[in-house]
Amino acid sequence: MSCLNGTDCREPAKRRAALAVLGLMLAIFLLLSAWSFLPSRVQAIPDTIQYGGVDAVEGKRVFQAYNCMGCHTIVGNGAYFGPDLTRIYADAGPAWLAAFLPSAGGWPTPAAVRVQLQNPAVREDAGSADLQDYLRHHPGVAERLDQRGGRHTLMPNLPLDAHEVAALIAFLKYTSSMHTEGWPPKPREDRRIPAGLAGPAAAGGTAAPVAPATTASAPAAAAAAPDAQAQDPVARGRQLVSDLGCVACHATDQKRTVGPGWGGLAGHAVELADGTTVTADEAYLVRSIRQPDAQIVAGYPPHVMPSYDALIDEADMKAIVAFLRSL
Repeated sequence: MSCLNGTDCREPAKRRAALAVLGLMLAIFLLLSAWSFLPSRVQAIPDTIQYGGVDAVEGKRVFQAYNCMGCHTIVGNGAYFGPDLTRIYADAGPAWLAAFLPSAGGWPTPAAVRVQLQNPAVREDAGSADLQDYLRHHPGVAERLDQRGGRHTLMPNLPLDAHEVAALIAFLKYTSSMHTEGWPPKPREDRRIPAGLAGPAAAGGTAAPVAPATTASAPAAAAAAPDAQAQDPVARGRQLVSDLGCVACHATDQKRTVGPGWGGLAGHAVELADGTTVTADEAYLVRSIRQPDAQIVAGYPPHVMPSYDALIDEADMKAIVAFLRSL
């Protein structure tokens, strides 16, 4: 059909239909775009996830500043020298991380995790101050404590202060909250290991059972030691500092690690952060263990070492002091 001027009278209608289709497509696009940002997607938002008053955004900055992705991955992105950290908070929880991060050169012991559970921030985030209850909520910790506790790691001791540790835990709490579509992947339970690449279990034998996590306190562990050690305070003190995880931060010689070395410490002068000098007598050594922030050694940050006051009785303290004096 033609209009009076020779044009097709259906052209305006076609244009309106085309504009209507474009308008509909635009509306669908805007709707889908809005839906992708709705809270109903239950995706974690970093600035809303906090630990110890620090949010995950600041934790990400600390994570990047120390180039943690040079060795680790988050959702598979990064390097593969160390384990993927996407779910580390969910697996290990705040107490284990708070014990590990300041002294990453050594794996935390049960006593070190128990000490961290005395911290109000850790206790609030973990929801419990009891180690056994903590292990029930974070079953991955039991294996870590049993198979690695007290041993050396391949990680360096990073110069993290208490604020940076809290920030990193906040960031790892965020990564554990992300919807990762099943990452990291779980190994298939029915996978087969070729003969010769594994032990008797792969060849049809019976694998040795894994022992339950060592959750006994350090004093109880020392009490179970041979009678000869119980009679020797130096040997008892040596066992206690190992069980308590002290050697993860302190060397038995004069080497500087996370904390001052113990070699030649007892009886000698110590320069403090406030410029004063004290003698490392028994009173100083006991106070440094029970109230570690009372007298900070020069060159070391405060709020890094937790208090072991609740875990060490007088007899064990005397044994530890005897061991320190022997060095």
